[in-house]
Amino acid sequence: MPTVFLEFEQPIADLHAEIQKLTEMQSKGTIDVQDKIDELEQKIKEKQKEIYSNLTVWQRVLVSRHTERPYSLFYADHICTDFLELHGDRNVRDDKAIVGGFANLDGESVMIIGHQKGINTKMRQYRNFGMANPEGYRKALRLMRLAEKFNKPIITFVDTPGAFPGIEAEDRGQAEAIARNIYEMIKLKVPVLVVIIGEGASGGALGIGVGDRTLMLENTWFTVISPESCSSILWRSWEHKEKAAVVLKLTPEDNLKNGIIDGIVNEPLGGAHAYPEEMAQILKVEIKKHLAELKAKSPEQRVTERIEKYSKIGFFKESAAGI
Repeated sequence: MPTVFLEFEQPIADLHAEIQKLTEMQSKGTIDVQDKIDELEQKIKEKQKEIYSNLTVWQRVLVSRHTERPYSLFYADHICTDFLELHGDRNVRDDKAIVGGFANLDGESVMIIGHQKGINTKMRQYRNFGMANPEGYRKALRLMRLAEKFNKPIITFVDTPGAFPGIEAEDRGQAEAIARNIYEMIKLKVPVLVVIIGEGASGGALGIGVGDRTLMLENTWFTVISPESCSSILWRSWEHKEKAAVVLKLTPEDNLKNGIIDGIVNEPLGGAHAYPEEMAQILKVEIKKHLAELKAKSPEQRVTERIEKYSKIGFFKESAAGI
């Protein structure tokens, strides 16, 4: 169970506090209060259902950012076995904001690549809060090509507030690195499954977010800009971030309706941060199902369908020549 609660989860936090007190009392052997604990646990489930069935768009954004939400390395360890992390872009350095390596998925070798935010303050700084530099995306591309060389499926976990916007990142070709990855991922001959496990912001997400299938966990978001940044551009203030979250159409349901993703993975009642192990098992089933469907197709068919899929996203109008 989580140790950190969001503001709208306060009723759940209060019930957890009561359970903690009763558990401490029972551990001292003074009185048997198991029936009361069971009653409170049932109340927690009821309260989770009540709250999580009526989340606003902004509240879902907050859930996607929960500090105890499982990240890429957690899924790599709980969905697969024998995860072997590979490092470096063979040019500048090893970007800790993106992790990747081979792993064993029930007897099959797969390549895992994902953003990693860090599980505490020190590790978040170490991981640059999941905001990758160009070398992170170039490392990811190196691993994708390695997977293609050995004919191994690729699974990417997207969870980033955006690519790192620093001057040094721009100096080393941030835009080129992301654009190169998008271009190369379209042509990969192996199955590519993209899973948005948290935040999916802008080009930072697309740098490892192009594939045959794209899935979103229930309490995640995927759009061209964060609600705060959108608010600051349109209203010159972050005060309208909740309104921006709505108009950006960033929820899984909106993205599925608009043909941007291919499926939504339900989270356990109370969110992935409340039951991470259960979330990993739910996601494992979905991953295996989609990989099986993709492997049944030829490389040429996958590439063709991938190109067609992304060509249909959005709309455009061609003007007459000379106008």
